[in-house]
Amino acid sequence: MSRLLEAIMVISFGLSWPISIAKSLKAKTAKGKSILFILFIIFGYACGIAGKIVSGDITYVFFFYILNFLMVSFDACLYFRNSKLDRRSAKN
Repeated sequence: MSRLLEAIMVISFGLSWPISIAKSLKAKTAKGKSILFILFIIFGYACGIAGKIVSGDITYVFFFYILNFLMVSFDACLYFRNSKLDRRSAKN
């Protein structure tokens, strides 16, 4: 039961990242985003992944940790891209 609840938690968190990514792609601005927040989320998922590996508790939930880590990392890349676009538009 605990694995199911953990999976629901990780999946629930993971549902927000495609929305955030879509907004970042559409907006083409980093305004309103916090890179510190994004980096803390990445760190948290990295710790979750490391915890699963260290404990040897590699189940289907591990896949969702990896997926979320990749989505948040992609959102971080979009932040840096959009920051560059913001600086470029500020020069014009």
